[in-house]
Amino acid sequence: MPRPIHASVLATLGALLVLGAAPARLSAQQQSTPLPPGGNALHPFGLKVVQAARRQGEVTLDGRLDDAAWAAVQPATDFRQAEPHEGQPAVQRTEVRFLFDDDALWVGARMLDTAGAAGVRTRLVRRDREADADQLELLFDTFHDHLGRTSIAINPSGVKNDSYGPGGANPDPSWDPLYEVRTAIDSLGWTAELRIPLGQLRYAPTPRQDWGLQIWRTASRVNEVSMWAFFPSTDNGGASRFGHLEGLELTRGPSRGELLPYVVGRSSSLAAGDPTDPFHDPHALDSRVGADLKYLMTSNLTLNATVNPDFGQVEVDPAVINLSAFETFFEEKRPFFVENAGLFRFGGLNCYFCSNVSGLSLFYSRRIGRQPQGASLAWDEGEYADVPEYTTILGAAKVTGRTPSGWSLGLLDAATRGESAPIQRPDGSRGEVAVEPFTNYLVGRVARDLRGGNTVLRGMATSVLRDLDDAGLEARLPGHAETGGVELDHFWGSRAFRLMATAALSNVGGDAEAIDRLQRASARYFHRPDRDEGSNGLFSDAYDPSRTSLRGWATYARLSKETGNWQWELNSNVRSPGFESNDLGFLTRADYAWMGANLRRRWTRPGTFYRYLQFTGGAQQEYNFDGDLTMRQFHGSAYAQLRNYWDVSGFVILRPEYLDDRLLRGGPVVARTRSAFAALSASTNPRKSLVLNSDLERGCNADGACDWLVGLTATFRPASSLVVTVGPSYAHYGSTAEYVTAVDDPTSTAFYGRRYVVSDLSWREVGMNTRVNWTFSPALSFELFVQPLLAGVDYSSFKEFARTRDDAKLVYGRDVGTIVRVEDAGGAGYAVDPDGAGPAATFTFVDPDFNLQSLRGNAVVRWEFRPGSTVYFVWTQSREASGPSGELDMGSDLQQLRGAPRDNIFMVKLSYWMGL
Repeated sequence: MPRPIHASVLATLGALLVLGAAPARLSAQQQSTPLPPGGNALHPFGLKVVQAARRQGEVTLDGRLDDAAWAAVQPATDFRQAEPHEGQPAVQRTEVRFLFDDDALWVGARMLDTAGAAGVRTRLVRRDREADADQLELLFDTFHDHLGRTSIAINPSGVKNDSYGPGGANPDPSWDPLYEVRTAIDSLGWTAELRIPLGQLRYAPTPRQDWGLQIWRTASRVNEVSMWAFFPSTDNGGASRFGHLEGLELTRGPSRGELLPYVVGRSSSLAAGDPTDPFHDPHALDSRVGADLKYLMTSNLTLNATVNPDFGQVEVDPAVINLSAFETFFEEKRPFFVENAGLFRFGGLNCYFCSNVSGLSLFYSRRIGRQPQGASLAWDEGEYADVPEYTTILGAAKVTGRTPSGWSLGLLDAATRGESAPIQRPDGSRGEVAVEPFTNYLVGRVARDLRGGNTVLRGMATSVLRDLDDAGLEARLPGHAETGGVELDHFWGSRAFRLMATAALSNVGGDAEAIDRLQRASARYFHRPDRDEGSNGLFSDAYDPSRTSLRGWATYARLSKETGNWQWELNSNVRSPGFESNDLGFLTRADYAWMGANLRRRWTRPGTFYRYLQFTGGAQQEYNFDGDLTMRQFHGSAYAQLRNYWDVSGFVILRPEYLDDRLLRGGPVVARTRSAFAALSASTNPRKSLVLNSDLERGCNADGACDWLVGLTATFRPASSLVVTVGPSYAHYGSTAEYVTAVDDPTSTAFYGRRYVVSDLSWREVGMNTRVNWTFSPALSFELFVQPLLAGVDYSSFKEFARTRDDAKLVYGRDVGTIVRVEDAGGAGYAVDPDGAGPAATFTFVDPDFNLQSLRGNAVVRWEFRPGSTVYFVWTQSREASGPSGELDMGSDLQQLRGAPRDNIFMVKLSYWMGL
């Protein structure tokens, strides 16, 4: 019979279903809120409307608004403050006018400033970077479905910041349309003129157009943020609160396509390696060509395709030390996958406060083109091997957009090449070992908007197919993997209440040895000896090394109040033991049922010492499918924006003792001691030339092991075009039960014939992230990223747990047995006799202490030499050294880092935009 889930899980899920079915009602506070004449819940000050006019006469694009055509059209005016005095008329007046012709939409804006030219604040930064300066932002709902958002923002220096989010998808900041901007500063403030080609926008194919419109204005000097179509901060806002831009008569549709061919040249200068390694080439030159295509299939369905893509201009990933059994998550940075990523999002997790829980990620695009998964096969057979750094993406294509009937679509298909690694065996013979098979990746997501966007239904399916014609890879990787899910996002009560619900299924199939690897993986540890016997019916829930498939399910639900000063939420997040999505998604853990609840109080109107104040309190807990309580915590947090625009926040987490079914990495359940953790952060006014952000963290458990961190980030803007950020940090992580190793021992009957060695841990780490962004013009910029990292990780007091399901431990040499440090040609280690004169055999293990010195960095010069066409000059350097000492010695470690082997890569990439 299937094992029961703990009653608390079922109770929480039942409560969510009951509450989700409750009738929609406004609170007494909401019902009694007075509205001005003409106002309503959606538009408190009445629906705002501005008329666009056909351009009559020439407009010289110089940013000065002195052409007669602008005087013939009425502006959008009467802005109201979002900050600092919410709802009050804006002090800094704004006027925005709209013209159109057969080819373009024209925007003319005057941002008046009571201090004139002296009051204007501007900065020169690269496109799509936050400038912390004066800004005008235009938000268009071009399909007028109350969901989509096309954002175009500019500052007085003419810097562009734009994004596109069709059909309620999260805005895509990688969207960079081709349009012209000119700005000017005069005695009244600043002005801007924009010419936006209609071919760069997406809209319905009808001559008469009415669009949703919102306009935001930031006056940095006085910290005033104002909006045209006002809504309060206690409201969700969004496209349903926009005003209207009316009178557009567009006779020309969007452009059909764009082609972006590119060529890349690369030079590698690597550190000196093993002189006997036949594959080490310290100096290499290579080149490649490829192309990106963007083609408009319909008015709002776009085909993106890439052939032989190259992403060498992308910033390197930061160095991390991972001592856990779980994979590290890195953000996607490659442009092809970032663009329109919102149309592939599914199963996200929302919470006012939560920790150690993740959303249902069915699509993690960094799986495509990942490092070869069979690299160890090459090293098992060869003394030397030349393993590719990444899998080659042969080509990829995606279709994204929204249909006139309200369906949003995202469809992606990618193929990666089978990779082999040349090897040289110990006897000197040569060969090749397959390290990654030819693989096809397919992802599809659809969404349907109902009730004006207040109800959204989504569905997603993914598929991975591998051509496993190699026995080694067949035993390592599944031949196929599929996932599918449905999702509901439902608002009611004037969008005050929200129900989110997600359900998904997974299926993985392949050789029995490959499926056994998944069963024994850290996500589930099916082979844990004290795990209750499950069943392998429709869904997998029992360890069976002969199985050739693995199936599971997952759910997520959240019921919340989203608006008002009082907010609350109930959450539930469940992964069945057999759920597996890592072939194309990201999953660290299965076999759990998590639930949480929070209550939040907000003060959105300025008080005696704050502009905004917020407190959140709640709790969460988690069970595995055996019914073991594997986590429980009580937490509270606070956030305040002070009257001087400083931000201060902090939180506290208290955890009583709970069971841990993963600490021994496939061993039986043991216990974690109670612990407490607190954090405090503060940041100064982000609009100043010098901005400081500090972080303090401290946590300890009942055994006396403590974590703490001190970090300070300083952002300095010595000139309007230069930003320097330096972020030093020092951290210490402690543990009294850090996993070391496990050995077979038939006398260890309490632990099912194995001994699990753990230890105290002292991990100290110093890092300093440094960035320099120097923008010479909106088209020419220089960016530098440097990350030095020094760490010392010391293991001591080696021990074992006294019994299962308990936190008591026995230290070798003190509480039980003996331990002796030994050294031989292979290095230092320890010999342990776990029971002294008893029958247990002595075992040995390598000393796990280590230290690390790492430096990673890259410099990128980007020049957009013509609209849409770019050349990149890139230099990347990495150096790393390590040793067997667990000490952190700044002087010695810096000396080691200076002399560490270094790899340098120089790259030039040129891409040329062509309209189709």
